Amino acid sequence: MKTENKWLMNCSNSLTSFKYIQTKNIVLKLTLVLFVFVEPFGVLKALPSYARQTGMSCTACHTSFPELNSFGRQFKANGYVLTTASTINDQGGDTLKPRTRLNLLNNLPLSVMVQSSFSNVAKDVVGQQNNSGQFPQQLSLFFAGQITPHIGSFIQMTYADGSFGLDNADIRYANTTSLGSNSLLYGLSLNNNPTSQDLWNTSPAWRFPYASSSSAPSPAKSTLIESLGGQVIGLGAYTLLNNLIFAEFSTYRSAQIGAANPPDSTNFNVIKNFIPYWRLALQHEWNNNYLELGTFGIASTQYLSGISGAMDKYVDAGVDLQYERTMPFGSFSLHSSFVNENEVRDLSVETNYNFQSLKLDVNGYLKNGCGATIGYFNNTGSADIANFPNGDNKPNSSGFIFELEYLPWYNTKFATQYVAYQKFDGSSTNYDGMGRNAGNNNTIYLLAWLTF
Repeated sequence: MKTENKWLMNCSNSLTSFKYIQTKNIVLKLTLVLFVFVEPFGVLKALPSYARQTGMSCTACHTSFPELNSFGRQFKANGYVLTTASTINDQGGDTLKPRTRLNLLNNLPLSVMVQSSFSNVAKDVVGQQNNSGQFPQQLSLFFAGQITPHIGSFIQMTYADGSFGLDNADIRYANTTSLGSNSLLYGLSLNNNPTSQDLWNTSPAWRFPYASSSSAPSPAKSTLIESLGGQVIGLGAYTLLNNLIFAEFSTYRSAQIGAANPPDSTNFNVIKNFIPYWRLALQHEWNNNYLELGTFGIASTQYLSGISGAMDKYVDAGVDLQYERTMPFGSFSLHSSFVNENEVRDLSVETNYNFQSLKLDVNGYLKNGCGATIGYFNNTGSADIANFPNGDNKPNSSGFIFELEYLPWYNTKFATQYVAYQKFDGSSTNYDGMGRNAGNNNTIYLLAWLTF
């Protein structure tokens, strides 16, 4: 059920007016819908339950949902707890030292998301009907909002492709203190997908495209850090110093949805021990500009089958950059990331593989609800005959994604997307050994996306 890419931080991430957030961030609420110019791959969403909790419009946290602005990132980092809604309160403790023992929202913080879509592939896939419609492509129920004054949630249950289950989940604790003359935000995150807790639209869980066709062919190879959603459980700690330096360290363990738990001989790709995830980012905001530069990564050793025997060892290391600018008529943003993956397969003989994934997108959003995005993706890697037996045996795929969007209302999006492949699974022509070319997989994708 993807992060892929495809999960959500839905349509109204409200924001946090915490002490170190400057009022200029509120100007970002002007930023709205889209006029985009470049893109790669990603996913994320915006939730009306946050809007109801904070009493703020979706545009407080988003340029065009689900892309977060500075205030939306602060709302998430501070644990999804900012609220102006009425609550049930109880001041417990003794009379000399009263203490709030209960601060509970009067209403459950629930939201619903529905996606319906139509896909057309340039050339029919053998054995599959073309021009496919999906209603729903995805139907999600969210429990997303304040649980206590310092604990909040983003929990998504999703129906897609004939099954229903837990999607992205992030429960976090956050608080603030001071370190000398500097502010310090610190917190914990319990989640089931590395990078789902991330604040930026450059990380695998939340990058463009935020929705894509689930019925069209897609490249077979992706990095490990993109594919662990719903397969692990992790706990991590993070800090944000003076709204400038962000650092996080998390550790994950296998918790596969739909498979035996605890893992046994029937499971695949079970993590051997615990795997580390790290994130470091610098951010700076000046005038109407915002810039983030960071790095992230994960390292894993996992069994190919069962809980013993041959193993796969991965190290994924990435860098990312995000730039935003707000203007009187809308906003502009650029997102990019590069991940290098080293894999060692321990079969009869250890074999080393290398894989690189580059993603880039540029978008523009107009305040009248219109927008456009252009994205570019380029996957390259060493020869892997076992998984790519044709052509040059490499997992190389590249191409562009073009998207036009219109938001008649802040929680409703209509989009037209076109994916144009230059290479697919190693070649531009006859990549499958049966005469199919990369361009045969070019896809027109129409999407209706509603959150309420």
